[in-house]
Amino acid sequence: MTDNTIRFIRRGELVALGNVPPERTLLEVLREDLGATGTKEGCGEGDCGACTVVLGELRAGAIEYRAINSCIRLAHAIDGMALWTVEDIARDDGGLHPAQEAMVTCHGSQCGFCTPGFVMSLFGMYQNHIAPTLPTACGSLPPEGAAPPWGGPAAGRAPAISGVPNPITRALAQEELSGNLCRCTGYRPIIDAAQQMASLPPAAVDERALIAQLAQIAPSTAADTAYLLPTDLKALLAARAAHPKAQIVAGCTDVGLWVTKMHLQFPEVLDLTRVEELRHVQRDAGRLRIGAAATLTEAYAALVAEWPQLKTFANRFAGLPVRNSGTLGGNVANGSPIGDSMPLLIALGASVVLASTRGEREMALEDFYTGYRMNLLAADEVLAWILVPLAGTAAQANGERLLRAYKISKRFDDDISAVCLVLNLRLEEGRVVRASIGAGGVAATPARARQTEAYLLGKPWTQDTVRGAIDVLRAEFQPITDMRASAAYRSEVLGNLLQRFWLESQGHAQVNLESPGFAVQDSPRPRAPAAGSAAAGAPEPGPASSEGGRS
Repeated sequence: MTDNTIRFIRRGELVALGNVPPERTLLEVLREDLGATGTKEGCGEGDCGACTVVLGELRAGAIEYRAINSCIRLAHAIDGMALWTVEDIARDDGGLHPAQEAMVTCHGSQCGFCTPGFVMSLFGMYQNHIAPTLPTACGSLPPEGAAPPWGGPAAGRAPAISGVPNPITRALAQEELSGNLCRCTGYRPIIDAAQQMASLPPAAVDERALIAQLAQIAPSTAADTAYLLPTDLKALLAARAAHPKAQIVAGCTDVGLWVTKMHLQFPEVLDLTRVEELRHVQRDAGRLRIGAAATLTEAYAALVAEWPQLKTFANRFAGLPVRNSGTLGGNVANGSPIGDSMPLLIALGASVVLASTRGEREMALEDFYTGYRMNLLAADEVLAWILVPLAGTAAQANGERLLRAYKISKRFDDDISAVCLVLNLRLEEGRVVRASIGAGGVAATPARARQTEAYLLGKPWTQDTVRGAIDVLRAEFQPITDMRASAAYRSEVLGNLLQRFWLESQGHAQVNLESPGFAVQDSPRPRAPAAGSAAAGAPEPGPASSEGGRS
């Protein structure tokens, strides 16, 4: 068996690298094979953002730009794409790109180690939010009326700078830089730089030329390689049947950690991220049908469109580079007890579809798990789709619906949960007629709080009912004590979150401590996060990306 040759476009030229082991990371290839040492290795976990690069992929005739962490991205996964590092974005005459120039003029760099990663995140923002507004914009402009990128111009247009329309608000900049950490600057000048880019002389990618180049280097579908990259479902299922021991990856934000931290090696890797049938999120018979290869960015965009109150929860799922790489299918298949997706999906009544050459089978998500990181997948199966009932389905349309998702973590951004609790109730005439509660960080698997649900059903939605439900919820799980939090703390927090849910259902807005942000536009310094946002860690060690967006 031979290794794939990796082919990608960099600086307008085709790069081809042969004999690359399947577990080699993109960061290793950049720094050690190509000498592109501007991209830094900080944490090696997809947590700090120093290794951020931008990928360009040809989809539906246009270039899709995504900032990702190169330290936990397997190199073969970029086969057939375009790549930009911090060395690649300067103008042809040697002048700085607006992302670089803005960092200089706004004094956004001090020690400089994190700066390449910030610059590349800014470059991704520039391509997704500023470049499409320029008069020079070309082939990658979305069709008129198309939905903007998640968190993009629809998030609110910032005031003009020097008369130049600015699509980047301070809130958007904060959101899209959430995967980059800096010890020196305090972030304010970097947020300033994000807003300053629109006022600088524009820089354009020659997208017509790039599209032509990418069209000629479709990813390899060879079946005799150590890194299998099928492009359709039939080929994926055949590959899984033929290679039942191959390591499946779907974004690699957790498997990448097995490589960088545990030094695992894989004789074979089966990457499902190019399987066209699994890359889409669709409405189908009253349910969202989320393909296992849809990124977390895409999946959460669809969930937030259906349930806007989930926006903050979605933004807190790791950082943007992790969400751009990781997939919802990978997060679910990984099944970490502190993964944020599963409690939410359980509360929403989601099911999973497992597929093989033998056919498909569907089951409730909470029934998929059999133990710590163990599930019901057979050796020849893959998790293909996640099905989420829509908010307006007949079974949920009547009465008052209450849905809240809570995440308790040490950091507000880019961190894993100590406790995650999602409550989904339907009330009729003041009584609970439906209850679905998902919990994370309190058991060996993502869990459904069945006893608490049963207690609530049929009871009036009152403070007395909630007090009783708090006692049931705290007794229902036996969380562990570890280096981040005690079992007693986690049990206490579970009950406190249910009490908070009750208060919010009664209109008490001040109990929400999850809204750190920036002051008004003429006073741009960020507010400090509320003290109540800080809490204990998770029931197992690991960085934010490890459990936030597994592949």
